[in-house]
Amino acid sequence: MGYNRWLLFIGCLLPLSCIAQDTIKQLKAVEIHDKKSSDFRSMNQVEGMKLTAGKKTELINVEQLTVNKSTNNPRQIFAKVAGMNIFENDGSGLQLSIGGRGLDPNRTSNFNVRQNGYDISADALGYPESYYTPPTEALKKIEVIKGAAGLQYGTQFGGLLNFEMKQPEDWKKPVTFESRQTVGSWGYFSSFNSIGGTTGKLSYYAYAQYKRGNGWRPNSGFEAINLYTDFHYHLTEKHMLGIELTHHQYLAQQPGGLTDAMFEQDPRQSNRARNWFAVNWNLVDLEWDYRITDRTRLQTRTNGLMASRDAIGFRPNRPSQPDNGGDRDLLKGTFRNVTMESRLMHRYTVGSQPQTFLGGIRAYNGHTTSRQGYVNNGSGPSFSMESESTKMLSDYTFPNINLAAFAEHIFRFNSKLNITPGIRIEHITTQAQGLYHNRVLDLRDSVISDIVTNEKSIRPRTFVLAAVGAGYKFSSNLEMYGNISQNYRSVTFSDIRVVNPSFEIDPNISDEKGWNADLGFRGNVKEVLRFDASLFFLYYGNRIGEYFYSNNSIVKRRRGNIGVANIYGVETFAELDALKLTGTTATDWKLNIYSNLALTDARYTKSPIKNIEGNQVEYVPHMNWKAGIQSGYKNIKLTLQFSALSDQYADATNATTDKVAAVNGIIPAYQVADLSAAWTWHKLTLEGTVNNVLGTAYFTRRATGYPGPGIIPGEGRSFYLTAGIKL
Repeated sequence: MGYNRWLLFIGCLLPLSCIAQDTIKQLKAVEIHDKKSSDFRSMNQVEGMKLTAGKKTELINVEQLTVNKSTNNPRQIFAKVAGMNIFENDGSGLQLSIGGRGLDPNRTSNFNVRQNGYDISADALGYPESYYTPPTEALKKIEVIKGAAGLQYGTQFGGLLNFEMKQPEDWKKPVTFESRQTVGSWGYFSSFNSIGGTTGKLSYYAYAQYKRGNGWRPNSGFEAINLYTDFHYHLTEKHMLGIELTHHQYLAQQPGGLTDAMFEQDPRQSNRARNWFAVNWNLVDLEWDYRITDRTRLQTRTNGLMASRDAIGFRPNRPSQPDNGGDRDLLKGTFRNVTMESRLMHRYTVGSQPQTFLGGIRAYNGHTTSRQGYVNNGSGPSFSMESESTKMLSDYTFPNINLAAFAEHIFRFNSKLNITPGIRIEHITTQAQGLYHNRVLDLRDSVISDIVTNEKSIRPRTFVLAAVGAGYKFSSNLEMYGNISQNYRSVTFSDIRVVNPSFEIDPNISDEKGWNADLGFRGNVKEVLRFDASLFFLYYGNRIGEYFYSNNSIVKRRRGNIGVANIYGVETFAELDALKLTGTTATDWKLNIYSNLALTDARYTKSPIKNIEGNQVEYVPHMNWKAGIQSGYKNIKLTLQFSALSDQYADATNATTDKVAAVNGIIPAYQVADLSAAWTWHKLTLEGTVNNVLGTAYFTRRATGYPGPGIIPGEGRSFYLTAGIKL
């Protein structure tokens, strides 16, 4: 699993990057409270080129976090974001899988995932899975806008998840350098190195990250590399041009899933030595930022994706079945996308009140290919289908076109009340053309029949989405906010045609539609207590899920439209400055206590499927609680975090057990604690983390496909140590 180490050296030296100085000035103008000590806040009404008034928003100041950044540990990074449910597939942070409000966490596919404002997922509509996650060590902040972000950024029930890279202008130097080296349990090693700065009209930033490890379970080693370069050039005070290049590549062995009995016996065991997963992700973004006037700004971005995802392995629907060699299931996917987005923001005043308009257009053209077949090519990471012995299962191309336009406006009636209506017009044309094999095997796995079906389908649709949000400031420290927004989620390519031994696809599967609403209060009390408490409701129509059905006395598992789900609950966040509460004035000490509690109920209220109506929605814990203590003395910081989730179901039938495939059943309640510490001295930093301090045996998902099928255990107690320097 070797990569050319020279790429690391080259990536560290490339002086390419940055964001416009005017953009940074805008960010500084809006980040006005307690940023030096706060690692979490709600977003301002206008944040960069985003309107967030009346919306449920959360912003993570990543640079202020005392967590395990090297492994992108989402349990720690998103600790203060209410209601996040996390799939823990591995401890390396290669893929991020988070969801909220009853939405499937798998590869964060229910969020519109972006980096610096542009798409990074495979296909935002047809295949919105994120195989690439930016390294946390390179991030400045993470922005989360719940459901109501759909008008500005496209149709996803979850909303927006945007990763913002570090900005070189913050250092105001021609050259800055940062290096972080991390070692950890089970042979983990990570090297992160970056260079950046500002000289004249040019700003640049580049980083290279390399990491490898053996994994907590056998057969779970990995090796990964991230390269990123970004430079912006100010032609004049009004015009800025920028380019960003991203390369992400990794190879990981996958230990497979377990049955309940295997998990109880030993959660670390693995009987899959021939399962591999490889990703090659390449992004390019071109930006033109035009400050037309002091009050009007035009931003146009054109970005492209050239990527591939390959998976091979032995994955029958019986995790306990030993792998004795022979055929492996190979899936190959390629993604070629081009997107153009242009956004215009205009500020003006009516009387003494500032008003803000934001409008934009989007044009997208994507081309995805998907091939699947059984190959007999040994046990290593070989992803070639060019063999006469390949038994093809499916071979498809998925052209995809998306045209959209949106407009939102903040109407401020006085210093207290604002209302933000919005509208989005969307046109989608999803196509599928290819073939699949329907093979029938006997008990000896010999082919009885093999029917080839050719398919060609086109699904054009045009629709309008609307939303309105409102905010009312009782004072500078207390605000009420609320919104209601329509949502839409297109049928994905995986929903159209993927051959999976664990389930089959309903040929009549169709798009999901619904709406969500928020009503909440947020603010602070004398800078002692910060809080955000809200109610939410999500109407999820035509929800896609998995269920059992009987066909000619044979019980099968099918993926299709299950029915209507109503998801509602309360999300609360509170952070107490314990020293200010007691009146302590010592500036060298810090002691904050926080609680992030989400209580959710989610049920199917209508369903054409037998035994579904009235059931709980899968992967929705009634209670999702994260709490912690952040303490510090001068240049020493310590964070202790506790996470607790209640029971969840893994499918819509609410099956409690599945002794054979283990893809259905209960996700038992679990509690996990994490401890992190940091010490800085001049330009040096030393950090340490113990994840899963108590050594809890738990799991967060029952996978139907890769990396399973079956139970995917969470990792046991692990240790990490980081040494860093900034020059």
